[in-house]
Amino acid sequence: MNVPAGFEPLSRSSPALDLIGPVHASGAGADLVLGLCVELKHCNSRGTIHGGILATLADVALGHATAFSTEPPTALTTASLMLDYAGAAKIGDWIEVHVDIQKLGSRLAFANAYITLDGQRIVRASAVFAVANAPTAHSKS
Repeated sequence: MNVPAGFEPLSRSSPALDLIGPVHASGAGADLVLGLCVELKHCNSRGTIHGGILATLADVALGHATAFSTEPPTALTTASLMLDYAGAAKIGDWIEVHVDIQKLGSRLAFANAYITLDGQRIVRASAVFAVANAPTAHSKS
């Protein structure tokens, strides 16, 4: 499968992303869209993309888009990630992750995403992120 116009290799990677990549990106910050061509290495025994790969893509897209929606980027740690699987993708399919940032506060950030195949939503994801270095309340013993 050819990578659609406007997508380039994701500039920020990690050892985990290197295992599942190449992951592609279009846009930046709050407008980031991630894309992936489904390969055999992404699939389960039924020949469809594994839910763990979809969860990883959602987490990366949600965190990256939210963090880089500010200048300088906000350091975030995933506190909660929830996914609902409503469809599947198979080898050769191009999937995209589209993010909607709900709120980026001083302590928590909230964002939602949809993973799509041919414009159809196959995954709904939502995440809560803790803002790193945010002041925390300490209880006294």
